[in-house]
Order: sequence, then structure tokens, then C-alpha cells
Amino acid sequence: MVDAGKVADRSQLGLDLGLPDLPTPPLAAASVKPKPKRSSAAPSQSHNLSAPTDALTIEEMAQQVEAHPDYQVARRLVPSVSFAGQPQGPVKRVAVLDTETTGLQHHSEKIIELALVVVDIDTVTGLPVGDVVVYDGFEDPGRTISPEIQALTGISNDMVRGKSLDLAEINQVMAGVDWVVAHNAAFDRPFVEGRLSFFADLPWACSFADIDWRQHGQSSAKLEALAASCGVFYDAHRADMDCHALMAVLSRVVGDTQQTGWQHLLHALDAPHYSLQATGAPFDAKDTLKARGYRWDSQARVWHTKLRDTDALEAECAWLATQVYANPRAQVTIVESVAVNRYAGREGKTSVRPVAP
Repeated sequence: MVDAGKVADRSQLGLDLGLPDLPTPPLAAASVKPKPKRSSAAPSQSHNLSAPTDALTIEEMAQQVEAHPDYQVARRLVPSVSFAGQPQGPVKRVAVLDTETTGLQHHSEKIIELALVVVDIDTVTGLPVGDVVVYDGFEDPGRTISPEIQALTGISNDMVRGKSLDLAEINQVMAGVDWVVAHNAAFDRPFVEGRLSFFADLPWACSFADIDWRQHGQSSAKLEALAASCGVFYDAHRADMDCHALMAVLSRVVGDTQQTGWQHLLHALDAPHYSLQATGAPFDAKDTLKARGYRWDSQARVWHTKLRDTDALEAECAWLATQVYANPRAQVTIVESVAVNRYAGREGKTSVRPVAP
């Protein structure tokens, strides 16, 4: 995991997320940071902290600090090995996946660590249930790991020397898995498929791209920022802990939606996604398209945008008809992708349709 987007998505995360009906793991560590300043210049007098005594545990002291409006407490993530409760509906077995690699380009770089955290997701509650199965393995890339990658991942040449991924164990862990989730799947999926071809047959979701985190009140889609909003931290840039951290974040309700991150991803898994290309758009529409969020593909020489469902596609075509195209015979190109080929770098189904009003 070394692509720029991915590096930005990794973070320092944490432990007790206060999930409903889930066991609270033991506190490994807590750090305290001031809360944002309040508008009042004078500190609140009704939240005086009691003086710590020898009788207080670290957790009790943390709770006292946390009760004060001027402080927040961040807790270290302790990975969950099991989730209590019985599912209220059908379950979907998911593999949360992360890789560490020698570089950015999947066609020339190699995996040096692969982690899988597998659990059942209750499709009704959007929460994990039952036991967690974990695989974490190193692989010798057959080349020297650069100092930059060693510093980023904490993985040295000695740690991977002579190691190989355990294919038999991976097959066992992946038995019965219905779908795969990664935070920046466009990075992980090509690497993993190049090493383990059966991953090409599974549907994938991306917790970075398939949830509009900013729309739901998050300042960033980076895993570090998402974790911080949960009040937790962890040792980032190691594949297994990144997976556990992502599991914790996705088990939270997203914004005001009353749905967990898992439920958002399950919806994205079922819905087709589209790449809409504004074919033949007039040159003087470039500023309008850019302001709308379109990006310029310098190779195909076309403005394009990504859309998450059919309703969004129809709305965008209607907007193009009134705001961009004057030619009554104007057409746009649409590339449809489904979860089994999404984020794999493979072309989806391509079609052309008129957009004129």
C-alpha cells in the first residue's frame, strides 16, 4: 500500500467505537488532546476534573478527562476477534483486504504483505457478527525494498527474505467469502489479481470511493481522518492493522443516514456504476464541465465524470442536455461497471446515447 491516495487513506486509529451490542475490548492506551476552542473565553466551571488518585485506573482517568468539554480522548484500537449476537437477517461474508507493496505500479511492483480480515455482515443491522478470521503474510519481492518504502511500511528486507504467501491458508480463509472491501480498491485489486487470480471472480467495493464521506459530514475520506472522528488511533501502514481499523470505521453509522458503512457498501455493490463521457462537448463548455466536477482525459481527449447509480446517470444526462449541448443530435458515451469488474482496470459495457433536449 504505497500509492499516494492510499498513503493518504491510511491512519492512526483506535479501539472502542461504542458500537451497539458489541463487546468493548480492553483499553490498550489512551491519548488526550484538547478539544477545539469554545467561543467563550472563560472555561466552564461546571466540569472541573477530579484530581487523579492511585485508586483510579487509566480508563477511569480517561473518562474523567473525556467528560470535560475542552478535551477529547483517543483510544488505541484493539482488534476484535469475535462479535456477539445473532444476525437478524441474511449475512454477507466479507474479506477486508489490504496490501503493502514495493511501489505504485501493479505491472512492475510487487506485494510484500497481504492481510485479510474475514467476517459475516448482518445485512439488516449492518454490523459484523460471529468470529473473525485473519490472514497476514509477507512475501519476498525478489528485489531490495527501497528505504522510502521501508520507512513508510515498517517492513524491512529481513522481514520478507525467503517468505511467500501461504496460498493454502489464503484459500481456506477465503472459503465462502461473498465480496471484498478495500480502502482504495483501485490500488489493491490489480496487485492482488496479478498474484491470486481467483480474486478477479469476486465483487469488490471501495470504502474510499463508494461512500461520499464529505457529503456525510467528514472533512476527508482518508482513513486517518475517519478514524480520528471515531476517537481512535492505531499503528498505520501495516496491512493487518489497516484492515482492523477499516472494519471499525465501517461499523459506525455514516452521518445522519442511520446506516453503517457496511450497509452503504452493500448498496454500492448491487448498483451499477457509470463513467459518463461528454463526447464532443463544445470547447466553450469546458469551464462549466470543470465546475461540475468533470475531469479531462488527455488521452481520450474527453471530459468525464463518475456516477454511482442509474438515477444519477439520468439526472446528469438531463443536465448536459440543457447546460452543455446545443446540437440536437449530440450523443454521450457511457461505460457501465458492475462490482465484479469494478476497480480492476477492465473496461465495462460501453454504450452511446443521445442527450439533446
